[in-house]
Amino acid sequence: MKIFVETERLLLREILPSDARAMLDLDSNPNVLQYTGIQPINDLEECKKTIRFIRDQYERNGIGRWAVVLKDTMECIGWAGLKFVDEMTINGQRNFYDLGYRYIEKYWGNGYGYEAANAILHYGFGSLNLPKISAFLDARNKGSKRILEKCGLQFIESFEYEGVPHDWMEIQQKAFLQKANL
Repeated sequence: MKIFVETERLLLREILPSDARAMLDLDSNPNVLQYTGIQPINDLEECKKTIRFIRDQYERNGIGRWAVVLKDTMECIGWAGLKFVDEMTINGQRNFYDLGYRYIEKYWGNGYGYEAANAILHYGFGSLNLPKISAFLDARNKGSKRILEKCGLQFIESFEYEGVPHDWMEIQQKAFLQKANL
């Protein structure tokens, strides 16, 4: 098992087949999926397919979403990470690094989203030397937007994706390093 990032409370590691039950907790909850455009599922096999897809991204792109694990209990509470988007065009963009995250609902409101996202930005700009990291989100998802803004991402523009208003946000490496005093 490869751990990519460690924070005060979290381990961000590769997603493993054994994380299927936690993925089901995420993907079966309509509240978690409210702003994703994804319909809830109740099939563990679907979660296993998703895990195989993510693990394939590790092989193809050297990056993908990571399991977010509480250090004190070693419980997987969701996923977060960078995804290299090269298979589709979103808002006229292709071949970009997308910051994303999703958490089991009972862990919302504890600061894990910010803690993980900030650590991922450090990894992306420090270890990967990326020039820019982007994020796009349903414009109604105020909680996620607050996390991105707190991490330093700037709103760039609104656009429509799959018939839903979305926001495009991004941060340049130089701006992040200045913000982080690195």
